[in-house]
Amino acid sequence: MKAVAYKKSLPITDIESLQDVTLADPIAAGRDLLVEVKAISVNPVDTKVRRNTAPEGDAWKILGWDATGIVRAVGPAVRNFKPGDRVWYAGALTRAGSNSELQLVDERIVGRMPMSIDFAAAAALPLTGLTAWEMLFDRFGITPGESGKSLLIVGAAGGVGSIMVQLAKQLTGLTVIGTASRPQSREWLRELGADHVIDHTQVFAPQLQALGIAAPHYVVSLTHTDEHFAQIVDAIAPQGKFGLIDDPEPINVMLLKRKSVSLHWELMFTRALFETPDMDAQGRILAGLAELVDAGRIRTTLNERFGTINAANLRRAHALLESGQSRGKIVLEGF
Repeated sequence: MKAVAYKKSLPITDIESLQDVTLADPIAAGRDLLVEVKAISVNPVDTKVRRNTAPEGDAWKILGWDATGIVRAVGPAVRNFKPGDRVWYAGALTRAGSNSELQLVDERIVGRMPMSIDFAAAAALPLTGLTAWEMLFDRFGITPGESGKSLLIVGAAGGVGSIMVQLAKQLTGLTVIGTASRPQSREWLRELGADHVIDHTQVFAPQLQALGIAAPHYVVSLTHTDEHFAQIVDAIAPQGKFGLIDDPEPINVMLLKRKSVSLHWELMFTRALFETPDMDAQGRILAGLAELVDAGRIRTTLNERFGTINAANLRRAHALLESGQSRGKIVLEGF
């Protein structure tokens, strides 16, 4: 099979940081699906792993944790899928990724992809959709239809924020405030349904007060948490809930004590990494997301199509993500 992989952790400007290779076809076993990958999207985790994790020995490492495709074979213990099914998933950190023509993935973290959109549009949603859903409804414990409170999403114009805004608006009655600094990002959030947009390069609390918004009960930080943490502590409501997904420089969590604010980490890969008893919850979440997409309540966050899946296009995508200037999701399709 064709794949894009690397043997050394290198800057994305190095041509060997991601290379076109040909590898043996994988074989499905146990509860594995063998998926013919049709489209992928690129996430910050791809760049982080590439920079920090080299494969063992002389092996090739394949990145990629967002894919849509067609099931070509199933392991003997598979219960819910069959060859020919169109699927979407984010995969697992401990296995070969989706930057390849064929990929093995455990059926418990796979869902049938929406029927109303194509492979590329759907590929923009699994990882970010799972992350946003788990933060809102698993970590924070927000109940569908909950209202009377507000949700502040710091760095809301990226992949996770773009779907979190939509989920919060479609499934809850919360007032949703996103942060963005560039005019195009601010407009993007308004298109997705954010009630208000503030500038994260300015102090949060006065902007919220100017809008007549009480201190938000829920605050999610999606990027540069260490830079925004003091402002978040100042702005969040007493007994509020604070969540984050990035890898910040050390933050002083003791600052949360005075307000009795709880802290919640979200890593979408946890269920697959530890094969938790509720690992199949991700399959159910993806099924719910597909229903919302097909009902026209959630739109794809695809923003840029970078062409076919090859090393040159993936290096370009990694470079854009590392620049911090991306909006929505970058998608590649076909080999």
